[in-house]
Amino acid sequence: MSTIAFLGLGVMGAPMAAHLARAGHDVTGYNRTAARAEAWKSALADEGLNVATAATPLDAVAGKDVVLACLGNDDDVAGVMLAYDGALFAMREGALFIDHTTVSPELARTIAEASDKRGLLAVDAPVSGGQAGAESGKLAIMCGGSDEAMAAATPVMEAFAARIVHIGGPGAGQACKAVNQVCIAGVLAGLSEGVRLAQATGVDTGKVLEAISGGAAQSWQMENRWETMVRGEFDFGFAIDWMRKDLAIALGEAKAEGISLPVAALVDQFYAQVQSAGGARQDTSALIRHLPEVKSQ
Repeated sequence: MSTIAFLGLGVMGAPMAAHLARAGHDVTGYNRTAARAEAWKSALADEGLNVATAATPLDAVAGKDVVLACLGNDDDVAGVMLAYDGALFAMREGALFIDHTTVSPELARTIAEASDKRGLLAVDAPVSGGQAGAESGKLAIMCGGSDEAMAAATPVMEAFAARIVHIGGPGAGQACKAVNQVCIAGVLAGLSEGVRLAQATGVDTGKVLEAISGGAAQSWQMENRWETMVRGEFDFGFAIDWMRKDLAIALGEAKAEGISLPVAALVDQFYAQVQSAGGARQDTSALIRHLPEVKSQ
């Protein structure tokens, strides 16, 4: 088993780090809000698991075999890992860095280059599956990095993954995640309009779900969010703030490559409306709130 540091114990990181401890790894957690780290440690102690916490990222990563991160955005990751006193430069030679944060492919490549210069292995490994996937240990992970880095990272990530796919070299995992978020945005836009149309026509929305979820309209979003969207419930972990951050990455990549993503750009505008209406921390299915509510006939 490995000695592991996990940086970022939020709604995704905390359950992922817990799965590593349950798998028998020696885990040290760090979170910017120390109280959250202590709560994570206490919860695992109730399971009979002994984990540690660290006061700083540098303390967390010192001497560890593997460092994982699940932070907020490019600035957060760069600040923690690449600053003049960044954690990347405190890692021991030969150690492995796995970044589960969704960041730009450019930053992922920068981290991989810096890691290579220091004799470290690095994998950019954004995840899909949300809070539920993190808690159940069934995340889908899309990875970028060398074959050597992937060989080292895969056994570690298996503690919380249902699917691990090596997409390509450094940054490829993040490019794949951008594609993932564009696809989700389009599905949720159509689903939102479908729910509103069902409500407007006065049909039984439950029967509609039963009928169309077995056909070509079926999607994960439909099966897991249709009923809660009908009820106006939007507290499922992955906030609109984070989706807009991810869409900004995707739109930036598209611009750099000279292509347009008109649907993704439009959905991003709809999300901006929901943010302005107080939905910034609601989950992505709150996209339906940009459409006027209707009453069943």
